[in-house]
Amino acid sequence: MRARRLVAVASVAVGLVALAGCRTEPGVAAYIGDHRITEDQVTSIVEELRGEASASPSANEEQTANPAQAAAPVVSRGDVVTTLVLLDVCRQLSADKGYEPRGQVSPEQVAQQMALPPEATYVERFAELHTCMSGVPGSQPVAPTKAELDKVIEIGRAAGSIPADVTDEQAASQLDGDQLRAALASRKTLVDAVDGYDVSVNPRYRPLAYPLLSFEAGVPAVSVPLGEEGSAVTEVSTPEPVPSSEAPEAEGTES
Repeated sequence: MRARRLVAVASVAVGLVALAGCRTEPGVAAYIGDHRITEDQVTSIVEELRGEASASPSANEEQTANPAQAAAPVVSRGDVVTTLVLLDVCRQLSADKGYEPRGQVSPEQVAQQMALPPEATYVERFAELHTCMSGVPGSQPVAPTKAELDKVIEIGRAAGSIPADVTDEQAASQLDGDQLRAALASRKTLVDAVDGYDVSVNPRYRPLAYPLLSFEAGVPAVSVPLGEEGSAVTEVSTPEPVPSSEAPEAEGTES
């Protein structure tokens, strides 16, 4: 048997690594330079989504039939913060470098995947993010180190995507291909690209990571970390998940 193939999550993904500067201000979810994403902004988007889910007849029927499934957290506060931060970074990067989108992702496309109204703020911002990211160029493929390849294999086995009768050597030969090398190149480009942006994320949302490449089961194999250790915002409270009927499938093709 063969290890299941990897799936590119986005054609070109923009991520960020939080810098070591420590800024503390109550009610701030994240900083991107001088720009603040507030907890109130996040709460407003979350409550809008919760209201849309509650008002949906299909959601109400599903909740009655399967309360546990209806309460599953699909769009969390962390998802909202990730989208808003990445969108802000992508906008700044595109403005600085003169990048223009090469593809258009519409709210209607996102709404269909998420089973949410296209006019929902989160849906609109998510569509804007992936439209913006389509204009960020990639770099030359990067060969994985042994440690990186071992980590991908470890993730694949935990996800059940690599059968037990496939050895590590066989899995490595199957997984070390164009998709993995392109994803590693994108990750390097993204980490390098945000060195000039002073980004920090509230610890309540960590660990956050933006997936660049996933196994078919949806388990991320290569990700860009968001808000790593060293970044700090001190206002902390309990995150609230948003119920929705179906998780969005975030797949794409490589550039």
